[in-house]
Amino acid sequence: MADTNFAIPEVSGPLRSFMLKVPEEIQQASGIKVMGKLIKSIVFTTDICIIRNVNADAIIAVYPFTPQPVITQAIMSAADIPVFTGVGGGLTQGKRVVNLSMHAEFQGAIGVVVNAPTSNDVVRQVCETIDIPVVVTVISEHEDIESRIEAGAKIFNVSAASKTASVVREIRRKHPDIPIIATGGPSGETILETISAGANAITWTPPSNGDVFRSIMDAYREGKPHP
Repeated sequence: MADTNFAIPEVSGPLRSFMLKVPEEIQQASGIKVMGKLIKSIVFTTDICIIRNVNADAIIAVYPFTPQPVITQAIMSAADIPVFTGVGGGLTQGKRVVNLSMHAEFQGAIGVVVNAPTSNDVVRQVCETIDIPVVVTVISEHEDIESRIEAGAKIFNVSAASKTASVVREIRRKHPDIPIIATGGPSGETILETISAGANAITWTPPSNGDVFRSIMDAYREGKPHP
């Protein structure tokens, strides 16, 4: 039998080698196979500069305004990795969520994300309309997970702040096979705790474009080379 215990070769260019890297702890997650693609790390951003310079497996592009296809199209055009795109469910409701979901599929999204307030009826309509998975956001332990599954939800996106790991653990206890994405928290320890609780993939919030630029400018001011 061939020995497969070897280091993974890495190839990069001198310019593109400077990029944002997700925490190594995320690699311990099992991952979720979506449309044949294994996804462990998902970066939470709509910044095209970040999207083009991060080593995550996928993007989760949700934002606090009503979803607009032109924004989705801009992200899809720039991204070289799969994109889960937000289609509303909070401010944006009803038939518009269904239409945005269908448009997102046509634009090339690998999945659509609906907000926690989205009704089960709307979740069901979206699931009946599109072929890509519907990701339902869970923000607390009070969510009726069973009704979400009955409505057709394929993946849960747990974002419950400090309670995220415990919410993931409870979902996993009742539903051992459901795919779960979850926020990893501020440290490697919290990421590992969330994975141990049952998360298959972890979302990571990167530093902002301004934060990255600040560190570069500080180095330049001190006469140092680019970090």
